[in-house]
Amino acid sequence: MRQDCKFFESRTYRNGETVRKCDLDLAPEAPWRCPADCQAFQPRLADVNWAHGSLVTPETPPEPPGLDERPDDIAALLDEAEDIVNAAGPTVLAEVRAEQAAGPRGDRWKRIFRRRRRH
Repeated sequence: MRQDCKFFESRTYRNGETVRKCDLDLAPEAPWRCPADCQAFQPRLADVNWAHGSLVTPETPPEPPGLDERPDDIAALLDEAEDIVNAAGPTVLAEVRAEQAAGPRGDRWKRIFRRRRRH
């Protein structure tokens, strides 16, 4: 992918997993490459208000075999996977809200074992 594009984003998580994506969702073959004729490409001019770590973005994983042979099939598969994840979102959100509405469970132990302030 074009790391010098304004819309390229990379994030590395604690477990070492790295996500590379186009913020405009215009790279169907992400994380390997952007479209050659992407009309939205804009060079990154400044990194205003960004917090830069000391590590460099890990290398992009090797392209899977056959990426050039069936690009439409791969893009369709990635879109389908994205649809599955997006469809699960409301269910997960509803579960989290239900747990929050039920009240904090872990606080019970904090109350039992809390340290008393000494004055």
